[in-house]
Amino acid sequence: MAKKRVDKGVPGMELLVCRNPMAAKRYDIEERLEAGMVLFGTEVKSMRARRANLEGAYCRIDADELFLYGMHVAPYEQGGHAGHIPQRRRKLLVHKREIEKLRGRLTMRGYALIPLQVYFKNGVAKVQLGLGRGKKKGDERESIRRQEDLKEARAAMQRRKG
Repeated sequence: MAKKRVDKGVPGMELLVCRNPMAAKRYDIEERLEAGMVLFGTEVKSMRARRANLEGAYCRIDADELFLYGMHVAPYEQGGHAGHIPQRRRKLLVHKREIEKLRGRLTMRGYALIPLQVYFKNGVAKVQLGLGRGKKKGDERESIRRQEDLKEARAAMQRRKG
């Protein structure tokens, strides 16, 4: 019998909606933060069906509030006239002191606030944000080389066992 795959993630996570795989490739994530999201009912239904995408999404602080831009949530088919705009900006729920801390870090050159994954925790939609510094082209090549070396080592171990 095959092992059941367990997604790595946040403790207490019920349902993983989507991930941002390019975030780890483009940024060195130094700090992680969990935030709630302000959503419409049709957005929640669509996200429970895993019809969301974080590709190209980013976060920004506007007027002492944190917003998520560029996240695509597909329209809910049974939504009728009360649908939602797929790529609207969504307000994120964090404490004021966390926003001030982030504002200080984001003013430093090279830092960005990137959404890493969206999930449901205790029935509430959450987004995991990562404060990261952009990688240089050489850094990206180095991480690719490291992954290939690790893959070769695992393959050699498998050949040795079998």
